[in-house]
Amino acid sequence: MRIRATVAAVSGALALSALAVPASQAAQPGAGHDRPSAPDYGFSVQHGAAVAPKAKGLTATAKAAAAPVITKTVVNGGKPIVVGTTATKKVTVAITATHASGIADAGTLLWIGKDLNDDDAFGFGQNEDKATCKAANATTSTCTLTVTVDPGLLINTDATYWNVGAAVQAKNETVTQNDKYGKIRFQRLSKLTVDASPEPVKKGKTLTVTGKLSRANWETATYKGYATQTVKLQFRKKDSSTYTDVKTVKTSSTGTLKTTTTKTTVSGYWRWSFAGTASTPAVNATGDYVAVK
Repeated sequence: MRIRATVAAVSGALALSALAVPASQAAQPGAGHDRPSAPDYGFSVQHGAAVAPKAKGLTATAKAAAAPVITKTVVNGGKPIVVGTTATKKVTVAITATHASGIADAGTLLWIGKDLNDDDAFGFGQNEDKATCKAANATTSTCTLTVTVDPGLLINTDATYWNVGAAVQAKNETVTQNDKYGKIRFQRLSKLTVDASPEPVKKGKTLTVTGKLSRANWETATYKGYATQTVKLQFRKKDSSTYTDVKTVKTSSTGTLKTTTTKTTVSGYWRWSFAGTASTPAVNATGDYVAVK
């Protein structure tokens, strides 16, 4: 069962309601199953009701009456939002818009679902009551906001593309909002370990390299092994800064890795390297130094 968040209207500002989540609920592993519904914009207009016409060919009077135009949104610097098991993640959202009267404010939310009015829709609203807007000129501004993502409210299937909602208010108080202006990917934080032995190793003798690939399980607030994933064993000489591939290994059903190699001719660092998947980011283990005697 989902709990619908209260919509908070903020007078004179383009703001989104905050998610009202009791501290006890947010702290519970797997609390995402009872999370609130998606927040809403603090406007009386219906979702997507304000449509910005093309400015080309409009008279000056028509331009002033037209809704502002959102030209770009950038979430988290354009990178996927990677979330672990306990720490919240603060994400920056930059919205660029233009209007003949100038831009006064902006609002945003990150949400997942078919429609914001759906009972199954869920999301995170902005932290600020008002955006910080920097004018490029008299008509165009980029407005910056932050959104805090709480892993205690996520479920594992949330590791996918989310909708980016964006809304702007011109200085003449006309408004444009677009619930699905863009997309941003959420990913489950990954970890990778390595251990090479024996240390030291005799030249040309067998070296055993083990490790484990794991990723955040948002429903249990723990890291679980990532099964049957392709991982590369890499090596770099002690006086080099470049790793080279040695062989490719698949993780076990519990995410563990194990292989042997006799390419032990010089001292250096051994590591595992995972290229990542759609739901999980790439990660490299910290190199384990092995001296060759």
